[in-house]
Amino acid sequence: MSQYYDLGDETLWNPSNGASRLFLRQVRLFEEELELPSGLGPMEMDECAIDPVVFATFVEALLDRHRRTGHAVVLALSEGFTATVLVLAERAGIEPDWARLGLPPGEPLTDVQVSRDTGAHFPPDGAHWAEGLRARARELGRRMAR
Repeated sequence: MSQYYDLGDETLWNPSNGASRLFLRQVRLFEEELELPSGLGPMEMDECAIDPVVFATFVEALLDRHRRTGHAVVLALSEGFTATVLVLAERAGIEPDWARLGLPPGEPLTDVQVSRDTGAHFPPDGAHWAEGLRARARELGRRMAR
């Protein structure tokens, strides 16, 4: 069995039910964390409609939050989800503002990890951060069924 993530008449992703269920639970979690709707509607009759305008706003907010953390655990927990969202965004024709995201964060950092031995861990510079995330999304995109 599988489910469909659709933008109009185009299917952007067709994952198994289990992968879809886990992904949608993470979507709802990040909607709460970001205090923004994602643009991904409910799963009805094995189909989830995507509102591209709302989804684009969600993608930018998710990337902005991801950019502002240097916490190893937060990054480990969120990188796979963020890469999956990037694949869907690309397939939806949504191009994040990588130039803006590559700048030093304008907002305060979130979830900064501080170690007694090494001090504070800060996010990597923008170019390395963006390239690493985009590479992960490209690899994942090759494996995600349409």
